[in-house]
Amino acid sequence: MEKMTLAEITKAVDGSFGFPADAEITSISTDTRTIKPDSVFVALKGKSFDGHNYGAKAVSLGARAVIAEHAIEGARCIIVDSTERALLQLASYYRSKFDIPLVGITGSVGKTTTKDMTALALSSKYKTLKTQGNHNNEIGLPLTLFGIDSSTQAAVIEMGMSDFGEISKLSMCSAPTAAIITSIGYSHIEKLGSQQGILKAKMEILDGADYEAPLILSGDDKLLSSIEPRNGRQIIYYSIKKKTADVYASDIETDEDGISFNINYKLSGGGSCKARLNCLGEHNVKNALAAFSVGLTLDADPQRMAEAIAKFRPHGLRQNVKSVNGKTFIVDCYNAAPDSIKAALSVLKQTSVSEGSRRIAVLSDMLELGRQSKSLHRLAGEYVAASETDKLYCCGDDARYYVDGAVKKGMPQENCIFFENKEEMTEALRKELKEGDAVLFKGSRGMKLEEAVNALE
Repeated sequence: MEKMTLAEITKAVDGSFGFPADAEITSISTDTRTIKPDSVFVALKGKSFDGHNYGAKAVSLGARAVIAEHAIEGARCIIVDSTERALLQLASYYRSKFDIPLVGITGSVGKTTTKDMTALALSSKYKTLKTQGNHNNEIGLPLTLFGIDSSTQAAVIEMGMSDFGEISKLSMCSAPTAAIITSIGYSHIEKLGSQQGILKAKMEILDGADYEAPLILSGDDKLLSSIEPRNGRQIIYYSIKKKTADVYASDIETDEDGISFNINYKLSGGGSCKARLNCLGEHNVKNALAAFSVGLTLDADPQRMAEAIAKFRPHGLRQNVKSVNGKTFIVDCYNAAPDSIKAALSVLKQTSVSEGSRRIAVLSDMLELGRQSKSLHRLAGEYVAASETDKLYCCGDDARYYVDGAVKKGMPQENCIFFENKEEMTEALRKELKEGDAVLFKGSRGMKLEEAVNALE
């Protein structure tokens, strides 16, 4: 972060104060564990915490002032109506100080992988900042923007949401110069009502974007592929199926370690280059095409981008492939919706198994699907049957409907096993799994399916 004065910060957040404000600030914090000397602490409030209770502590640790909604004993305070809004205002002001390309990314599935691949692609030409972890909300995004400094040449910012208006706030704060929407699925349909509602919420990414900011969309997504340009905005489509797209993949070949393919592009004079991903799943080819597309708009060299994207590796609880006692575990327990289950099943299908070994899908509930939960679990079950998975193990409240969908599409009933709880399923898996099997673990974050993985390791 570049230096700002307290007076500058106060003006940016429309605050009031009663003390000398010429001090220079070098960091912004919302957590006393990250306080540094010459910082400002923002006292956020949540359902189970109130940062105002830690204002005096923040000052004792080196903070010069606290942005607060009321006075705090033992702390110099910049008083605002809302500390949450003040954090966004301050980040927006700070972002405006830097004339750099900033790519905003959202979507129901694939936004984090696309963010990582996009950062790799742009890093082939620019020093690039990216969102770390899941800092894609109204707290994490502003803190990411404060990471921009005079050496930053580009930024890649992920935007998450669960309701209308949230992406709009993030877009207005970050002012993207290019926007990517990866997909329109079913996540958060409980609040947003329909896929059309989800599309409307995702399109808010343009609210803070300049009219010249290109919109980069998947031509393989039913809803996104029908979007028409407005007000002269450039729309760039990428696809693994349609050669009419601006950027498309061809000659896709899968081996046990990854996928090789050609990237063909009509932008920047047109051309093609060879690419490779050292991970499985054709959905990851789509993510790479999105990253490549935005790089073309910023004049990055195609071959260098392809080489940079090849460095991508899944991590954490997102399609993390590892060997466990002779078995292959695909751990994808960060979130779950029908489209992400379909994507994860494609990885399972492409995972090599020895003769006589099996591919097994272990699924727990998809959450926040509202009234459509049962039907969407059935749909995901149909995806299991279509993926040629040998056995299905599942647990949770609505997971039984995975079985209904799988059996409907021809999977043998005896190969689809439902459990009331995770513990019973884990014990059954402990007895069932054999050396050489490939096992996918997939469920919503709240189901904590990784606990089953840990117990089986």
